[in-house]
Amino acid sequence: MESKKGKVYLIGAGPGDIGLLTVKGMKCLKKAEAVIYDFHLNAQVLNYINHNAEFIYAGKRGGHHTMTQDEINQILIEKAKEGKIVCRLKGGDPFVFGRGGEEAELLAKNGIEFEIVSGVSSAIAAPAYAGIPLTH
Repeated sequence: MESKKGKVYLIGAGPGDIGLLTVKGMKCLKKAEAVIYDFHLNAQVLNYINHNAEFIYAGKRGGHHTMTQDEINQILIEKAKEGKIVCRLKGGDPFVFGRGGEEAELLAKNGIEFEIVSGVSSAIAAPAYAGIPLTH
């Protein structure tokens, strides 16, 4: 019997407004078997996660880290190698100050399938909410 192959989704949850979580991000969360999430998230996002999933808090707040980046990396690898659908849930966009690039490189180096699910960055959302166009 062939073992189930795991996959990691690096998901941006947007800047805080639950309405800015993408449809693709929600779909990934509904099928998640393990979710590693940060502090800077709207708690309502957790309502979209498969409630049978394993929730792993990796919060970083004001210089105090629940886990080091190396520990987070190790969990991503371990859970994927267990054959799980893993969601690494981050505020904003995973590639804008989110260390998503580092995590993607690590996953690629370890031969783990992954997908980037972009989120709305506060660099875009904040000016839009204030009525300030980024271009004319």
